[in-house]
Amino acid sequence: MNKKIITLSALSIIIVAAVVACSNLSGGDQTKSNTAKLPVNDSTAKVKRGEYLVNTIGCDDCHSPKKMGAHGPELIPELRLSGFPKDGKLPEVDKTALGKGWVLFAPDLTAAVGPWGITYAANITSDQTGIGNWKEENFIRAIREGVSKGLAGNRPLLPPMPWPSLRKLTDEDLTSIFVYLKTTKPVNNAVPAPVSFAPGK
Repeated sequence: MNKKIITLSALSIIIVAAVVACSNLSGGDQTKSNTAKLPVNDSTAKVKRGEYLVNTIGCDDCHSPKKMGAHGPELIPELRLSGFPKDGKLPEVDKTALGKGWVLFAPDLTAAVGPWGITYAANITSDQTGIGNWKEENFIRAIREGVSKGLAGNRPLLPPMPWPSLRKLTDEDLTSIFVYLKTTKPVNNAVPAPVSFAPGK
């Protein structure tokens, strides 16, 4: 009789432990799922997620003007994410180097020169000269399809914009980035149009 009671007690403990473990696993998955979906329903979380992505993906590398400091190029906070300055000047382009396969960058990385021509990093602040009048669908199309301003029929986005990698982000991530960029300080800066180099020139 005692053996039966001990056996039943042991089985009861194992079953309770298994149920608790399954509940914890289920709860953990549910929490993970809710956390992943939080930005869809919470604009504050969307902004925070977007800020995190912009800060870690490297948008500042090309889209933010910089000045040389003690440790190299440093962001100019009041111009953050405003792209190549409208009155900016580039050094003379060495087309001989381009002919040898080199790609050149402006000192603050907001412009690049390659066989395709000259690319100026876009203003992605909330100003009208940036993405202030963009719709979310334009932003997502720009990244997913690599088209300027996310408008069908527009020119393709030019190097070094890494849209082929960024297009792999989820819709939720792209929406969060867009929502965050819409909260940035507007900087009035109409970036020059890109310059194409004719083949062989």
